[in-house]
Amino acid sequence: MDIILHAYLFVLGAVLGSFYNVVGLRVAKGESFVRPRSHCPNCKHVLSWLELIPVLSYIFQKGKCKKCKKRISPIYPIFEGLTAVLFTISPLMVGWSKELLIALALISLLMIITVSDLKTMLIPNKIVAFFFVLFIVLRFIEPLSPWWDSIVGSVVGFTILLLLAIVSKGGMGGGDIKLFAVLGIVLGLQGTLLTLFFASLLGAIIGGIGLIIKKTKKGVPIPFGPFIAAGCLISYFYSATIMDWYIHLL
Repeated sequence: MDIILHAYLFVLGAVLGSFYNVVGLRVAKGESFVRPRSHCPNCKHVLSWLELIPVLSYIFQKGKCKKCKKRISPIYPIFEGLTAVLFTISPLMVGWSKELLIALALISLLMIITVSDLKTMLIPNKIVAFFFVLFIVLRFIEPLSPWWDSIVGSVVGFTILLLLAIVSKGGMGGGDIKLFAVLGIVLGLQGTLLTLFFASLLGAIIGGIGLIIKKTKKGVPIPFGPFIAAGCLISYFYSATIMDWYIHLL
């Protein structure tokens, strides 16, 4: 039975991952994610259902538009596959419980904002506001222990990012600040601080590597959303393990 459920989550994640690509790309541009139908951004060819099968369509078409042969961004299959994998492993991490709803919603948020930030350097307010309300409802159904940890995590996350933005004189985007207020509801104080730590660490490492291999330029801003997403997933799924390991070292 578990195998069937995991398979269902994999397919659901792949389908939603395709949808999240559209949402992440269009909402940041102020466009509707409902209309017009999915199409090639180069020749405007409207995609048939055979061209919309997550991951597989990209492989069968060799990464190119069926009509104009323009190369399709690999972001589409990457995030379709990543969402599918994360959906599938979530029950292994949090169990078949009410917390699973929060895990799937969190993954959904992170996929959308990562795509949006990578392509447009923006984390849309509409996305953040929607998930802010959603997580308040979900944490009311499945609260942290203690329940007020969500409030503390949200306030502290927002405040720290706001202070960093002030100190860095705009080095931190407004979307990142609001995003941490949302993540704090899910993660609580400890998880929020761990997320900031891992996001900063990953950002420093990747940014440093980019400078060394000359893929990035000094002073040119890079999207922080993907690092927040990665740090958040590490914190959400492994914070208890990380803290136990840290305490053991002490």
